[in-house]
Amino acid sequence: MTPEAVVDLGYRALNTALWCAMPILLVGMVVGLLIAVFQSATQIQEASLNFVPKLLGMAAALVVFGSLILERLQTFTTQLFSTIASLGGSGP
Repeated sequence: MTPEAVVDLGYRALNTALWCAMPILLVGMVVGLLIAVFQSATQIQEASLNFVPKLLGMAAALVVFGSLILERLQTFTTQLFSTIASLGGSGP
């Protein structure tokens, strides 16, 4: 395996990880920001007030975007296995 192929594989792996994590992390960030604004406006400083809505929002994002994430992971895994199979050669 050439160094260029290893770098390309690493790039594709990181790209896939980013695209799979991004919807869930963005929802968590937006919900956290909204809760922080609410806490600042009402001066309620309760830690559990931030945790539960984030958890529910991220779970909802996983339900909504789960099929897209699984499709991207399946495509990457299929490409990875075909790359591994092409490295096999003719055998011993």
